[in-house]
Amino acid sequence: MSAFDFRALDGAGREQRGVLEGDSPRQIRQLLRDRGWAPLEVNPAAESRRRGRLFERKPRLAPLERALVTRHLATLLAAGLPLEEALAAAAAQADQGRAQSLLLGVRGRILEGQSFAQALGAYPAAFDDLYRATVAAGEQAGHLDRVLDALARFTERQQETGQSVQMALLYPILLLVLSLAIVLGLLTYVVPELVGVYAETGQALPLLTRGLLALAGFLDRFALVLAGAGALLAFGAYRAYGLPSVRQRIETLLLNGGPWRRLTRGLHASRFSSTLAILTASGVPLLEGLRIAGDVLTNGVLKARVASARQTVAEGTSLHQALRDVGYFPPLMLHMVASGEASGQLEHMLERVASHLERDNERLVSAFLELLKPLTLVFMGGLVLLIVLAIMLPILNLNQLAV
Repeated sequence: MSAFDFRALDGAGREQRGVLEGDSPRQIRQLLRDRGWAPLEVNPAAESRRRGRLFERKPRLAPLERALVTRHLATLLAAGLPLEEALAAAAAQADQGRAQSLLLGVRGRILEGQSFAQALGAYPAAFDDLYRATVAAGEQAGHLDRVLDALARFTERQQETGQSVQMALLYPILLLVLSLAIVLGLLTYVVPELVGVYAETGQALPLLTRGLLALAGFLDRFALVLAGAGALLAFGAYRAYGLPSVRQRIETLLLNGGPWRRLTRGLHASRFSSTLAILTASGVPLLEGLRIAGDVLTNGVLKARVASARQTVAEGTSLHQALRDVGYFPPLMLHMVASGEASGQLEHMLERVASHLERDNERLVSAFLELLKPLTLVFMGGLVLLIVLAIMLPILNLNQLAV
């Protein structure tokens, strides 16, 4: 029995969408007709495509959706439910149609004889290599519920970290956008009108006022040109970043130079160590864990170094020595990995160093954001002050002439 996505018209002519389980699309259409609905489209669950279009839509899950699904499955399996029933129950509780469709699609493949990890492999956009490898290790070891619980904690922690950063960035970004909109409005509409009144008196305007008027006139005449140039510049930068040589230079700069070096290295080390920790704790072989942990890194230079480290480990080098040769991981991480190798508790040491690095990264990000708020206020306050001075200076000059 498989799961199928459907579109149909109900008795009132309204379009209905959902997921049903059956042996074939023909059976699903018959089930819809039994309800009094007219079937429009029936496709295998989570495999619906935009027919006749250039791009194919792949089923995905948002990080929060995946965390909720994983947590629900871990709880149901820990309660003793078979995997098929747990998937059906989790699908029934899913709020989003795509999550329900994915879970029923996975359940249908399991009923056909596939393993859980193999069934998840049909939806790589929703369940990445880390997720599938961890599930496969949990199935082989016979403690899938514990592995899913660890995966849920890992996904929830990542979601919380990303959400906290987004919320912290919301205030300064909103303040900057609103302030720039106000300043542009003043320059385009208010300043020319007010200063134009002073110009009618024949008085020579101050240099600041003339400069601001020239800027306002430039923005008014060439606004569309500037917007188009900005869009072209952004597109050009995006295409340039796609070039391997340019991307490599930027990624090397992020790792080696500027005040952002510590944060960049810390973020990648935290992601690498937390990923490797959950993989080793789940029983994934070290070399496979290194491959997956390296793939989750977004910096190509660091990813290549980790791939080289994996090769040296395969040749017999210790893990901490191979990671030391990478050159970008913090000393604390290297010491903890060496201690974990010596004591046989590598996964626990990786978890500890990942937690420490996450806290350190949160402190750095919080400090940066706290510094960004007053800097934004000072910057925008300076712009408003210049505008006020440009408006007030002609008034002061008129008062001096009257005296």
